[in-house]
Amino acid sequence: MPTANVFNMAGEKIGQIELSEAIFGIEPNKSVLHDVVKNHLANCRQGTQSALTKGEVSYTTRKPWRQKGTGRARAGYAGSPVWYHGGVAFAPKPRDYSYTLNKKVRRLALKSALSSKAAEGEILVIDGLKMDEIKTKTFKTFLSKLGVDGKALVVTENVDENVLKSARNIEGVETTFATVLSPYMILTNGKMVVDKAALAKIEEVFA
Repeated sequence: MPTANVFNMAGEKIGQIELSEAIFGIEPNKSVLHDVVKNHLANCRQGTQSALTKGEVSYTTRKPWRQKGTGRARAGYAGSPVWYHGGVAFAPKPRDYSYTLNKKVRRLALKSALSSKAAEGEILVIDGLKMDEIKTKTFKTFLSKLGVDGKALVVTENVDENVLKSARNIEGVETTFATVLSPYMILTNGKMVVDKAALAKIEEVFA
């Protein structure tokens, strides 16, 4: 049974908690994780690239010189792709790169990412993760006491304005809530700082 250390808001370890075997104790599927990360990056692409084809460049269509007798190569028009400032052959045009994956694949990827974090001991559970006021310095001190110095993912049960606004100016720290977790978020951040109530919600929703 996988376990995680439990801390209070003072950064002190107060015990351990058992994690769900079905979510945090499976064998990570690297192939599925790769598919989901690739899908996420593809869905983030704007697809706004564009270039002019030979039919769209603004050039005269007059033949530059006669076909024979000049000693030069044949040329039909100045907008040819082989000419400087000519059109682009097979020019890229705006397109949608997004595609969908099966729900079971996405769910397996999430469990694989969470299991990977649990196996590495990078899940830190907080007994009552909350801030009385919006204070970046206080939240940064709290993370330092937990030993979180680099990238981190802070997970709350619901949208918490005080936590969100206290953490948003700390470099490398990302915040989310239990029902909006994604494998990409988990894999690209270091330690997971999870509210105890959020952990219960994750186990309830994704079991």
